[in-house]
Amino acid sequence: MAEELNQRSLLILEAIIEDFIGTAEPIGSRAISRHKNIGVSPATVRNVMADLEEMGYLSSPHTSAGRIPTEKGYRFYIDSLMQVGQLTDEQKQRIEQNYRIDGLRVEERLREAGKALSTISSYTGVVMAPRLISTVFRHIEFLKLSQGKILVIFVSQSGLVQNKIIESDGPISERELEQISNYLNHTLCGLSIQQIKKRIVEEMAKEKATYDMLLHRALFLSNEALKEELGGQIFIEGASKILDQPEFNDLDRMKRLFRTFEQKNLLVDLLDKTQHAKGVQIFIGSESKYSEIEGCSLITANYSSSRGTIGTLGVIGPTRMNYSSVIPVVDYTARLVSQILEMETE
Repeated sequence: MAEELNQRSLLILEAIIEDFIGTAEPIGSRAISRHKNIGVSPATVRNVMADLEEMGYLSSPHTSAGRIPTEKGYRFYIDSLMQVGQLTDEQKQRIEQNYRIDGLRVEERLREAGKALSTISSYTGVVMAPRLISTVFRHIEFLKLSQGKILVIFVSQSGLVQNKIIESDGPISERELEQISNYLNHTLCGLSIQQIKKRIVEEMAKEKATYDMLLHRALFLSNEALKEELGGQIFIEGASKILDQPEFNDLDRMKRLFRTFEQKNLLVDLLDKTQHAKGVQIFIGSESKYSEIEGCSLITANYSSSRGTIGTLGVIGPTRMNYSSVIPVVDYTARLVSQILEMETE
């Protein structure tokens, strides 16, 4: 792409995108010609803008003589022109301050991360808790409910708590459930979920040759508890801030976006795709492949610990997002959450 654009075109494209990010109004040639580093007439700027539009970097709204960036324009800007900003000490302190509270559960700390992302960026913060499969086992408990149903409470090494209701394979007493919990907690503690699943399969194959009913029950219940993926809990903070953006004055677009926030499944799917990516990931508009968040961009980063916990956090805003200032916020928050998880597991 870069070979299509000379230095003048690059400067004008950069100026248009940065002005549009700040104003949300189509940018005209006269405004760009006034930039100190442009140094050409409005007529020359108009010619360059016409070329940039023909190449797909800009578009012309019907109601204005100015231009606005396209998704292609934003992508080129991010990949080739943008200079990522640096967080100030004050911004770092604002992100860190809520994590200094003692006694917070992991879920509460993740929710605080979402609040920090939203507050500092002025957009919507999203944080997805680690999937069960990416965690290390600490504790499991079975609680008897009615009609053969059992509540499973799973606690990861990092302190993340996840619940699931399963069906018993027959009548079972509270005493038996307690014995099963004690057995599993003794034999499985400290293993990854992948290791536990492998061990359960191996033990179930061996158990066919034995007559230990309690072992049979323990293997059955643990297999049911881990058979389907748990987790994917997502925290959305500052959703209403999206309404401050002029792009979302359209009622239908606003309803579609808030429906996505409420149902959360789409965001879980999207964040899942970034789970094993390195560094900060940026999805601009339709790059996410989800029409429900049309007109939005998503900036994400993973957080992790040495014990294998992996989750994702990020910021949702309009495609006109101030990428250079949001990227360091997302990156710093992810690294901070990783440090906190590491300390929780020590």
